[in-house]
Amino acid sequence: MPITLQQLLQILPNAGQVAGVFVPVLNTAMNRYQIVGQKRMAAFIAQVGHESGHLARLVENLNYSADGLANTWPSRYAEPDGKGEYVKVQVSGKVRNKPNTLALSVDRKPEQIANIVYGNRMGNTEQGDGWKYRGRGLIQITGKNNYRACGDALGLDLITQPELLEKPQHACMSAAWFWATNGLNTLADAGKFDAITQRINGGQNGSADRQALYARALKVLA
Repeated sequence: MPITLQQLLQILPNAGQVAGVFVPVLNTAMNRYQIVGQKRMAAFIAQVGHESGHLARLVENLNYSADGLANTWPSRYAEPDGKGEYVKVQVSGKVRNKPNTLALSVDRKPEQIANIVYGNRMGNTEQGDGWKYRGRGLIQITGKNNYRACGDALGLDLITQPELLEKPQHACMSAAWFWATNGLNTLADAGKFDAITQRINGGQNGSADRQALYARALKVLA
């Protein structure tokens, strides 16, 4: 059964009016890539809901502060302590990694941040590729190689027009393509939700929110 507008809003209440735009294109994408049945649909909606901020963000903005950089990418942006760890500072009562000189120099400069973080990897070989091929779609497709593979699968020229992934229909289809390509239906069938998070995120960032959305989606789609 396709997901209804009422169900989507029950799972992602912050989606608001945009939910109506996404219902038909989500159903088209899920149907194409066999994301069907309660377990698969619940896992998919929970993950894309978290990744996109309840369908609000279709492009990575990377507007990080120096503190955010030091604690998101410490190996690149935190001050080493010479003992294999990072210098710690107090920020609003919390212990945080101290930003290094590079982090301070690119504070709140998203284009520069993208080109540093994503440059010379994932097929990004030209100057500016890091920003051009930053994360887009409901599950953020990142890097020229991934844009090329996704575009080939969907019949889109994402190398020339990467911003196509900011359109709801392509944002949904690219996420469903990523899901199927990475074997996530199999993990969803087995209830291995943390393993799905690992494949999408490379870690367990936002795990509590993802799990809460997943529990709600399982209930709504029962």
